[in-house]
Order: sequence, then structure tokens, then C-alpha cells
Amino acid sequence: MKECRAPEIRNFAVVGHASTGKTLLCEAMLVCAGKITRAGTIEQGSTVSDFHPDEKEHHQSVHATLMSAEWLGRELNIIDCPGTPDFISEPLSALRVADAAVIVISGVSGVETGADEVWTVAGDYGIPRFLVVSLLDRERANYDEILEEAREHYGTRVFPMTLPVDAGPGFRSVLDVMRSEVITYAEDGSGKFTEKPAEGDLKDRVSELHQQLIDMVAESDDALLEKFFESGTLTEEDLRAHVHAAVQKGLVVPLYAAAGARNIGVSRLLDFIAKFGASPVDRAAVAAKSSSGAEVTVGLGDAQSVAFVFKTVHETHVGNLSFFRVYSGDVTSGSELVNVNRGETERIGQLYRVNGSSREPVSVLHAGDIGAVVKLRATRAGDTLCAAARQITLPGVEFPVPNTRGALVAKSRADLNKLGEGLSALREEDPTFEYHFDPEIGQTIVSGQGELQLQIMAEELKRRFNVEVELVEPRVSYRATISGRGDAKHRHKKQTGGAGQFAEVWMRIESLSSESGVVFTHSLVGSNVDRVFVPSVEKGVQTACAAGPYGGFPVTDVKVDFYDGKQHTVDSKDIAFQIAGKAAFNEAFLAARPKLLEPVMELRIKVPSDAVGSVLADLSGRRGRIIGMESEGRFEVVVAQVPQAELYQYSSQLRAITAGRGRHKERFERYEDVPKDQEAKIIAEHGRKTEEE
Repeated sequence: MKECRAPEIRNFAVVGHASTGKTLLCEAMLVCAGKITRAGTIEQGSTVSDFHPDEKEHHQSVHATLMSAEWLGRELNIIDCPGTPDFISEPLSALRVADAAVIVISGVSGVETGADEVWTVAGDYGIPRFLVVSLLDRERANYDEILEEAREHYGTRVFPMTLPVDAGPGFRSVLDVMRSEVITYAEDGSGKFTEKPAEGDLKDRVSELHQQLIDMVAESDDALLEKFFESGTLTEEDLRAHVHAAVQKGLVVPLYAAAGARNIGVSRLLDFIAKFGASPVDRAAVAAKSSSGAEVTVGLGDAQSVAFVFKTVHETHVGNLSFFRVYSGDVTSGSELVNVNRGETERIGQLYRVNGSSREPVSVLHAGDIGAVVKLRATRAGDTLCAAARQITLPGVEFPVPNTRGALVAKSRADLNKLGEGLSALREEDPTFEYHFDPEIGQTIVSGQGELQLQIMAEELKRRFNVEVELVEPRVSYRATISGRGDAKHRHKKQTGGAGQFAEVWMRIESLSSESGVVFTHSLVGSNVDRVFVPSVEKGVQTACAAGPYGGFPVTDVKVDFYDGKQHTVDSKDIAFQIAGKAAFNEAFLAARPKLLEPVMELRIKVPSDAVGSVLADLSGRRGRIIGMESEGRFEVVVAQVPQAELYQYSSQLRAITAGRGRHKERFERYEDVPKDQEAKIIAEHGRKTEEE
């Protein structure tokens, strides 16, 4: 591939909802550009972008994959992104370094939540958006209906640059609005085509659309708009000269008709991207912060090197492979750059231009380009690399908080010892994946955006790190408290020859308000108990609260008062008062009407209007309470509170009842009483699991 500068570079992310044909569209692009001779298939695991073992096994994209090609003298850096919400970190990171978003919409299913999400993110990043209605070679494909749906979602600026002439299983031809031509494609998937002028009804339709495009483009420039008002139209030269600006300003959102599997309509999309699409020049200055925190800008033409790492992959035999975009200066093999986020100096090793699993070594990457480098020691996704003379930080990516939990159980002690290393590497690759050991429930908890993400993480631990684990339902962190008051007097006496043990503790307990924890006090008077034994009793109480006198669950929201007792001048000691304090607390607790508390989560569930009834019915079966509802366009947001015990694998079940269109976020709200009819079952199950372990 030739060495290109910023004006000739096109960086774009291919994003959208799951199963809309993104990977097949990218395959067709590579065929058109001559990078591959024949498109692979997802079923056979032979596509360029889905080359990872987990993608081949699950027949879907999991990682954002960088690919490179040339078209009409332009260098294309294509990032094929997964659409499954479990892997939302991938499109978020890709859009952070892209100059445009190519949002793919199913020609059968229409606009779905995944498309809405990336549309919003692209808007937040200020990059132009292209729409592609794909899968138009399928049964029930309906381009006109989906065009109107896209305009309902994204506004009347959505404009059809091409339209299918024969959508459906026989789809071969598109109508090109700018050229007023009918393009008919070969049936061998090569992308080759023939052209002929539009005639009859097609000519009338394209003429009408052509005028609409002129109306939109005229608004991109004041002088052009004045010219348009004077003449009522624009010349073809004026139109083509200002389409680029109109797209950058969002005055026109190009929409293309395509079928990636048969390579139909793809070449016209590539033509438009190459001729009128965004380049790094369109965002020549980006915001950053200096080492002092001051707002600064990084210019495309600045001499000092600045690069942003948007993705890291751990390769067992090579080390970390870091993907980055250069924002100014050049990045050269053998040079040194400072990782501003971590205060480390990194030596830049071999640089690569990447096409799926293939890597082409290069000596330098210029401003605006995207590539990869191996063996950076401390650098992670989200870090900024700079020349030592100018240390600034580029803004990172804001990732969603996890909404799905699971627990990992290691198969052996050796696996447990290696588990931390593998989890750490996976966390570096996917910032939406988190893990920690929860001592309260005694499990390693993993959390992320969905069950599939956690399942694949468990598989990767085995495949890449040789760690055998089982992904299981996490225990719920139930807690115990009391409804009333309790009082107990416990004497501990032990005599086995020699020095004995003696302690007597009088204790009363009462309930406290929620989130108060355990409050220990003493109200001793007189000299029945030496005050030196107060910490001993408190330690015994803490031990009892952690062990849990009621079902083995930790205690909370209780006030404990050690108000009297007795001691022996010889046999009383620290351990005796610890034992007596623990026993007195247990007796008082069980006498104070104990009860269980469970964590309750607040859910915000975004679903299409036609799925609200099913979602509400499902929530009712989970002991959920509906707090409110909000409208967001065609979607409704259901706000509910649901016990955490009812939410295992909820994200998958939500997608099932909404045909993949539902999304949810959850956060901890508070602890609430467990229904009395369920307490005995929970306590028995907890005891059984504890005994098994």
C-alpha cells in the first residue's frame, strides 16, 4: 500500500445493531478494492474481520477489527465493529478515532436500538454519519418503509443516494441519484457492474430526488445559497463541490442501498466515501489538556507527535498489540514517546498497517493514520502517547457501567492461582469488563454488558491462559437484621486444670435505620466488669455479626449495648470475654425477631413501544415494582425496582422478549425485607451450599 497523507486518508467505523450485515459489507469492500479475491462467510469463519477463535465459534463479531484498503487513490482504514450490546466498548472506542460512522440498518428489521446508540455516540464525537440499508437481497426487504423509518429517527436530512430497483431475493440493481444511472451488478459477488441512464419512472424519480439534494446542499454555504435563490438550482459542478461540506455539517445524511453478501451497491458507497467522505483534515484540531490541566488543541500539522491508543489486545507469544491513531506529527519505529496517563516512556517497536489478522510492517505512520505497534510495556487503551517536548492528554472514552453479573469458580488450586493474571489481561482489552473478589459471599465476581460477554471471557481464560473456570450464578449478598429488641445474659466458664476461663456478658440490642451498620456501645457502671474487657466483647460481637447467627448472613442495622456482666480475678481474660460477647449477641439477636434483607436494583429499560406490555409482565413475575415510564421517540423507558435475586441473566431474557431490541441499565438502590415466605428457602439453600464447600 502506498504511503498516504491526511487528505487521502478515510478513517471510518462500520457500526450498527447486531446481525445487520456489517461484516459482510466490509468483506464486499475488500473484494471491490482487490484486497481479497472472494468474500468469506460468517458460517465458515472465513471472513477477514471475524478471525478470532471466539468469533469463529460463536459466528458473530466480538472485536472491533481494523482493515485497510485503497479506493480511487484513497487509503481506507475500516473498523468493523460488533453490534451485540455485550461488546459495546468496541464501537465506542472505534468511533472515538474515526472520522465518520457508517451505520448499517437491516433492510428487513429496520432501525433498531443498536443503530440509535451509535448514532448518538457519533453525534457526541461530532463526526458525520452515513446510513447503509443492507440485506436488501432478503425476503421481506422493504427499502421505502425503512427510508421513512430512518427519517423518523434521524430527521429529514436523511437522503437516499442510491435506491434498490429490485429489492428482494433477485436484488441486482440500484438507482444512483447523483449520476442518474441504473447500476446493475454481476451475480458472482465480484462487485463488477454495468451502467445505463435512468429511464421512464426511474428517471422521473431521480430527477425529483436530485432537486431535493440540491436544496439541501445549497444550505452548506452562504454564497451558494444566494446563487441558488437567484437561479432556482445549482450546476452539477456546484453540487459536487459542496456535497462534502453539506455532509460534514449534517445537512445531508447519505443513505445507500446494498447487499454485502452479493456485493451489490457497495462500490457506490466506496465512491462517495473516497470522493466526498471525511478525512482527518475535517477535524484538523482536536481538544486536549496540558499537563497542568489547561485546555489546549492538537493540530494535524503540529510537528510534535501525539497519538491515542484506542484498543489493546494481549497476544500470548508476542505481548500487547496496541492500536492507535496519530493526531499530529509522525510515529516512527525506534522512537520514544511518553505515555502521559501513566508517566512512562515507551520505545516504539515495529509498526504495522493492519488488515484483519494480516499485518504489513511499516517504518512510519503519519498524522491522521491508524495502525498498530507491539510490545508497549505500560500502555493501555485510552492512553495518550506524546513526544517528550509536548505532553498533553487526549480525552478518553466514556464506557457504560456493567449491568450483568456472574461468578467464576476455578476448577483447581492451580487455576485459582493463575486466575488473576488472566482476568487482568481481559480487563485491559475490554474496559466494560470488571472483576473483584467479594469476601462477603466468597466468590470472584465478574460483571459486564451481558451474559455472552461473560461467557466468552470464561472461554478466553481457558483458550489463552489455560485457566479452567466455571461461570455460575453469583450468590446474592443477603444480610440479616432485627425487627425488635433483644436481651441476653451469657456466662462462659471453662475449667480444664490450671488457669481457667470465665466471663459473663449482659447485652441488649435494638434495630437501627437502614444503612446504619452495626453500632457497638457500652453503658457499664460500677466495677462488675473491668473496662479493659470492653474491646474483647466488641471483637466477639464483630465475629458474630460476620458469621451471622441467622442463616449465616452478615448482620447490619443493629445497635449493641454491653451494659453489665461479671468477671473473675484470676480466670477472666480477653478470649473469655470474646467468647461470651459472641454468644450473648447470638442469643439476643435470635430473640429480637430476626429477618433477612435483600439488595434491590433500579432498572431503566429501553424498549420499543410494542414490547412494553411483555416487559411489564416479565417484571411482575420478578417481584418488580414499576416506578415510572418515559418516552424517547419510538421507544419507552420503563423505570422499575427489582430484587437482585431475580435479575440473573436478565439482559439475555430481555432481548428474547423484545426480539433483541431491549436494553437496560441497573444500579444498586437499597436493601429491603425479604418476603417471609421465602426466608426459609433462602436460609436452607445457603446452608446447603456452605456445607458442600
